[in-house]
Amino acid sequence: MSKLRSSSLKFAKSLLLYGVIAASSATAAVFTTAKLMPTTAQSPASGSGRLLTGSSFIASVADQVGPAVVRIDSARTVTRRSGPLNDPFFREFFGDMWEQPSSRVERGQGSGFVVEADGVIWTNAHVVEGADTVTVTLKDGREFSGEVVGEDPLTDVAVIKVQAEDLPTVTLGNSDQLRPGEWAIAIGNPLGLDNTVTAGIVSATGRTSAQIRVPDKRVQFIQTDAAINPGNSGGPLLSERGEVIGINTAIIGGAQGLGFAIPINSAKRLAQELIEKGRVDHAYLGIQMRTLTSDLRQQLNRDPRTDVRLSTDEGVIILGLMRNAPAVEAGLEVGDVIVSMNGRSITDAEQVQQIVQGIGVGEVIALEIDRGGRQVSIDVETKALPQQRR
Repeated sequence: MSKLRSSSLKFAKSLLLYGVIAASSATAAVFTTAKLMPTTAQSPASGSGRLLTGSSFIASVADQVGPAVVRIDSARTVTRRSGPLNDPFFREFFGDMWEQPSSRVERGQGSGFVVEADGVIWTNAHVVEGADTVTVTLKDGREFSGEVVGEDPLTDVAVIKVQAEDLPTVTLGNSDQLRPGEWAIAIGNPLGLDNTVTAGIVSATGRTSAQIRVPDKRVQFIQTDAAINPGNSGGPLLSERGEVIGINTAIIGGAQGLGFAIPINSAKRLAQELIEKGRVDHAYLGIQMRTLTSDLRQQLNRDPRTDVRLSTDEGVIILGLMRNAPAVEAGLEVGDVIVSMNGRSITDAEQVQQIVQGIGVGEVIALEIDRGGRQVSIDVETKALPQQRR
């Protein structure tokens, strides 16, 4: 599997991971332009069929929303110990006695947008990950010191607060009503070029994390061909009415016209939980799974290293279990094949993830399991996914 580069705020590191580039940082200079439709005398009021006349609605959206889009600069200090005797042979005798602590400051940059006039700002979690300091700069040049209220790496949403009043704000739209072909406008700070405006369309909705090669994420994405580059992370994706429909977050490395945004309806729920608790609790089962196929069934049945013997080639097979996870407590076993969840037939691993991420912590999921040809019913009570230490 290819690796994805989280361009920003892995703090100026070019970390390649899953082949997807988190759209933040400012390490190069590239000029991007908005896509313009041909001018015509006919001008429908709205929709993707709307054609430009003498006055550009894209320019109007930029004028309306641009003041509420911010640049976010973050920095963290990384300390490590180093010394002249790094050779293991010498360290065996002298230990760490000559080691001296050394530190460096790692910096990153992204975008964000003001949601409340008293200084509440939404952005991506990777824009502020591990930051010691956060500086927020408005289009009019004002700078504020920002505090990270909460961040959720699993969905890549974060909330920042600055001490201010009467800031310009955005209007939130409804991402559930989006259709492919509608206009999409992005405003952000790609590659350090503040308040850059690009435009295109909504290319698709409901893209899963696996489809865009970030299977560890717990969110579905809006796909757009509006130009998104490193530094756009955390900025708004807008409708033709100037309403925020998503948070720009990633692009696929090596591709053109493939940008992805977190739907704003999902971001609303996540941001509210971050404001209330400083974290987001995600339900989990604690299983390693894979979509079962005929070829996989034959491969597992022939493997002398396992006791797994499968009689079905449809469902989702459990290949591993996390210690002390809800799945273990409920009695699930390696080799079990999930064929139904809450009465819904299961044929793909993504279905399992979507069902789990759509329910709350402490809720019960009714599973139908194929266990060596026997049908077994098991109820699993979800727990909150343990928070990773940083």
